[in-house]
Amino acid sequence: MVESLEQTKAGLRAKAPKSEKGRGVTLPAFAIGELRRLKRTQAEELLAIGIRQNGDTLLCARADGEPMQPRSLTYEFTRLIGRVRDIPRVRFHDLRHSHATQLLLAGVHPKVAQERLGHSTISVTLDLYSHVSATMQEDAAASSTRRFAVPKSPLASPLESFLSI
Repeated sequence: MVESLEQTKAGLRAKAPKSEKGRGVTLPAFAIGELRRLKRTQAEELLAIGIRQNGDTLLCARADGEPMQPRSLTYEFTRLIGRVRDIPRVRFHDLRHSHATQLLLAGVHPKVAQERLGHSTISVTLDLYSHVSATMQEDAAASSTRRFAVPKSPLASPLESFLSI
């Protein structure tokens, strides 16, 4: 991300990220494919009304290719989520938190999560997502149980079985 759009009284303006520096985020192949498909569709739709897509054309844009107001994107997300059954009502920003939580639950190193989220330090990431650690603690205990499980001998105590490894 190089910049973001901000709604001001004067209209939309591009601004640098909070960290004042851009960052790259590697996307999964399925997301890249879908973004390319959407960009092609957008190009076709714009050409149909006589507008040529260029490097500044945002994917999340109005029908005429002009930038969409951030609140419009939030509104559309809320509207779409409301139409789908069995999906909890979440804010658009909650997707960021869900991504971070899923990364940590999947065992992705917290430093990688920090970089993807753009947090200034790993402690910010760990402080914000410490609720994940309870599940991770249980997973760590279960992993230890699997790794150190020794077939029980009727003659040996569990400690003797462990020490004979």
